[in-house]
Amino acid sequence: MAHTIKDKTKLLARVRRLKGQAEAVERALEAELGCADVLMLVASMRGAINGLTAELMEDHIRHHVVNPDAEPDADRARGTAELIEVVRTYLK
Repeated sequence: MAHTIKDKTKLLARVRRLKGQAEAVERALEAELGCADVLMLVASMRGAINGLTAELMEDHIRHHVVNPDAEPDADRARGTAELIEVVRTYLK
């Protein structure tokens, strides 16, 4: 079973929140809200997209590259854990 299927419920919940945020941006534009308000809505969407991306990338690394929790080689496990942390930090 693919890890995206295993985490399907959680991932779909994130996507549904993103959909709601996109609809809020659409409503703001339709209502001709100020650009600062629209930009704040877009920024929140970007944060949510980055969170989803980071989660998917971490799962990909853990399931298809190296799982640092199950890796017997300490250097390799440490390097993988550092990579996951860099991805999280970069996409924050």
